[in-house]
Amino acid sequence: MKSRKTLYAITTAWVVGVMTVTGVLSVAHTKSMMEGFAHLGHPAYFANLLGVAKLLGVCALLVPGFARIKEWAYAGFAITILSASYSHLFSGDGLQSLEPLARLATLVVSYWTRPADRSLNFHSARFDAATHPEAAR
Repeated sequence: MKSRKTLYAITTAWVVGVMTVTGVLSVAHTKSMMEGFAHLGHPAYFANLLGVAKLLGVCALLVPGFARIKEWAYAGFAITILSASYSHLFSGDGLQSLEPLARLATLVVSYWTRPADRSLNFHSARFDAATHPEAAR
C-alpha cells in the first residue's frame, strides 16, 4: 500500500511540475514557447488560454478535496496531452509526436493510484441501501 502512495506522489509531482512549467512559459509568452505554438499553427492568444488552463488544473490537483474538479483536471490534461501529440504528428515532427504520450502514461498512473479521498465516490448510502437492503441494517 505504501508503494502505491509513493507511486502516486511521484507521478503526480511529475505531472504538476510539467504542467506548471509549461503553463508559466505559455502565459509568459517565452520565445521558445511562442515559436513552438507558431510551428504547430496555433495563434498567439492560444498560449494564454492553454497556460491558464494548465495552471488551474495544477491547482485543482494540489488542493485537498474537490474530487469532481480533480476528475476534470485529469480529463483536461489528457485532452491537452493527446492534442499536443496530434499537433506534433501533423506538423511533421515525426517521432517527437510520441514524446507527449510518455506524459500521458505518467498522468494515467497518477490517476489510477490516487487515494480514495481524491477520487469520486460513485456509490451513495441511499443508492447502496436501495440496491442492497441487507447493507442498510
